Amino acid sequence: MAELGGSGPGTVGVAHDSVVANRARRSRSAAARTGSGTLRAVIFPISPLLPELRAALDAHPRLVLEAPPGAGKTTQVPLALLDAPWRAGGKILMLEPRRVAARAAAGFMAKQLGDEVGRTVGYRIRFEARVSAATQVEVVTEGILTRLVQDDPTLDGIAAILFDEFHERHLAADLGLALALDVQAQLRPDLRIVVMSATLDGERLARFLDAPRLTADGRAYPVTVAHFPARRDEPSTAQLRRCVEHALSQHPGDLLVFVPGQREIADATRALEQVLPADVRLLPLRGELSVEAQSAALNPDPDGRRRVVLATNVAESSVTLPGVRVVIDTGLAREPRFEPNSGFSRLDTVAISQASADQRAGRAGRVAEGWCYRLWPESQRLEPNRRAEIAQVELSGLALELAAWGEPDLRFVDAPPRGALAAGVDLLKSLGALDARGRITAFGKRVLALGTHPRLAAMLLAPNDPVESALACDLAALIEARDPLKGPRRDDVAARWQALAAFRAGRAPPEASRSGLAAIDQQAKQWRRRLRCEATPPKDAPNHLLGDLLLHAFPDRIGVQHPTDPRRYALSNGRSARLFDDSALYGEPWIVASELRFEARDGLILRGAPVDEARLQREFPERFVEEDTVRWDANARALVARRERRFDRIVLESKPAGRPDPARAAQALTDAVRELGLEALPWTDGLKQWLERLRCLRDWMPELGWPEASDEALLASLDDWLRPAFSGKTRLDALSEDELGEALKSRLDWSLKSKLDALAPRRITVPSGMERPITYAHGERPVLACKLQELFGLADTPRIADGRVPLTLHLLSPGGAPLAITQDLKSFWNNAYPDVKKDMKGRYPRHPWPDDPWTATATHRAKPRGT
Repeated sequence: MAELGGSGPGTVGVAHDSVVANRARRSRSAAARTGSGTLRAVIFPISPLLPELRAALDAHPRLVLEAPPGAGKTTQVPLALLDAPWRAGGKILMLEPRRVAARAAAGFMAKQLGDEVGRTVGYRIRFEARVSAATQVEVVTEGILTRLVQDDPTLDGIAAILFDEFHERHLAADLGLALALDVQAQLRPDLRIVVMSATLDGERLARFLDAPRLTADGRAYPVTVAHFPARRDEPSTAQLRRCVEHALSQHPGDLLVFVPGQREIADATRALEQVLPADVRLLPLRGELSVEAQSAALNPDPDGRRRVVLATNVAESSVTLPGVRVVIDTGLAREPRFEPNSGFSRLDTVAISQASADQRAGRAGRVAEGWCYRLWPESQRLEPNRRAEIAQVELSGLALELAAWGEPDLRFVDAPPRGALAAGVDLLKSLGALDARGRITAFGKRVLALGTHPRLAAMLLAPNDPVESALACDLAALIEARDPLKGPRRDDVAARWQALAAFRAGRAPPEASRSGLAAIDQQAKQWRRRLRCEATPPKDAPNHLLGDLLLHAFPDRIGVQHPTDPRRYALSNGRSARLFDDSALYGEPWIVASELRFEARDGLILRGAPVDEARLQREFPERFVEEDTVRWDANARALVARRERRFDRIVLESKPAGRPDPARAAQALTDAVRELGLEALPWTDGLKQWLERLRCLRDWMPELGWPEASDEALLASLDDWLRPAFSGKTRLDALSEDELGEALKSRLDWSLKSKLDALAPRRITVPSGMERPITYAHGERPVLACKLQELFGLADTPRIADGRVPLTLHLLSPGGAPLAITQDLKSFWNNAYPDVKKDMKGRYPRHPWPDDPWTATATHRAKPRGT
């Protein structure tokens, strides 16, 4: 059960607070129980903190709660809030990252109240809901919460949202919190938001939320941690088997074994079935199991047998397995990572964080003293905390959610990376889910409602024919699954689908995994149910039909064969790719790549299917265009005008056109500078110094609003300031120095233009009466270099920028050699000048070297001969 009470320190058999106790007494079902079935409320470690928690939420709409595993936060906090005055009959939603934990938490809370699940406490997860009109506490999984907020932004009837196990930092939880905060700020200031976790940076999160922070004590017995070494060249399953045998012989209680995923559970099951005694029961625990199978792992064995539970990280938090005294940890988990080859985020096997390792070990100390065996070397160092998913997954789904919400600037605990989010937006536009301005389309709303990756949703929604729809379901299942083919590499999608069709006919090929095909078949059935597709997949299909469906998922990876190199393809995204030497796709004029390894020059097509060009023209007529183009020819250093027929960025036909359109020519020249860099422009020393002066003033006097003038900013704004200067030109070298100067200065309004010369002058008049140049360099003090004799009589160092910035004086000899560098001229006259005079007077006798430089006349000339 989730957060079950036990016989740990401080546990007593009485009601832990008035809310649970009163509701239990009012429950007729509880009153009817006697003997072993009598309801027994338990004091949890978090119980003493509940009054303070209620008081905090009475005074503030947000709260951060830190409570270690076993404290009771998951099952006690929602019930403690049922009688809160601000609830006013509104429902309490609690977000649980995993379905197993959602069911278990709802079940335990209902049991505390003496209710059935679905009455006062219920849950809603994917494909399953147990709620009613009487439900006041509803436990939901992450995708459900997002849909609830998107469907009803006012969250009518909801008083509070509790984010449990927030430290797992799933993307859906981060999005859910950002949406909830926006609702609270814009529409529902009365909405309560509670963020709960066992291991998180509570101080940082409290600052982000501007919320009070409460910390609860846990209930944990000591756990002895040891690293169980592997033998030389020993397979991981053999090491695991030895560790389980050792733990069963040396320690009492049940064993909880953490492995990454379903495949490892199956491998461990086969290895352990051979050695476990008959009185030890072997059980799996993972999110995809049936409710009955999960219940067997979450409850003690009815016959009192010891248990070995093989679990994924669903058992890491929010659920408690009674009787566990030993944890065996492989140190691995499946976590989503963006896979650029496929364009999807896929589950990779990765090393867990130190926080996860500590949390897993703590599972052994929930009911009594425990032991934890770690199957990695003690010398191996783990990352301190789990990285947020938002920083390492593909973000097209998030971009679509934000477009549907209509407010792109939500407050995220960790902001989504701009590059990944922009790539997601570009993909959604190519799928037709967003329009050119980034607004969600009617089709995009259908994609969002399907609740899967936008690529897959676009493909699943594309067919109008029922049989093609069933075939699209097969392809979606194949794309999401591990490759079912073993043996030599095959790059055609058709081989996988044909293996699936053969499996259904009872004749799976030997090079295919039967268990893998069975899982794919089951997933395809689920897709057909979701789409209400009653057609069965065909027994055979032409290869190009698979590609004709896949192109709706991968419109950016449609390719046409190169006219002179049959293994190379120009892709619709503007890049190129190549086939393997032994590719099954060799000779196909059009293909679509479902997996593509991007490389420096040509990508490598890992998996794809042929496409029927006639179908492509019917499906996407708007993407076939014929227009005049103007491009920069780097070799000729001039513009070239062509009339082209294209599919997206694939040039299908090109022939010379006449004189280029002036607007297109100006844009092409601007694009050439963007590609070649600013150094392609006709810079003079004067223009470079003008730019340095502007950059310096932006640092010295930012309050005046000087525009950004870095190279990056200039390149980013070329269309604004440079493109107009190219009007009527067809060559880069046709732009004169004066025209470049005017273009640069157009970035300043008239008042700033005059202020620039006044505040950062090009030249300054020195006491000799001569004008001398000032040299500027961004990030450094401006320099005035002149002969020492020209500054006689000047007491203070000249300053610019309204007196804020002193010049750095480079004092020169009559021959132009440097004598001294100073920003304190007064100190130089008083201290350094006598020594300089002594050294220089004999070398330059025709120049004045007065004893008193303060009263001497400044001059740039030598003394007349004979004087």
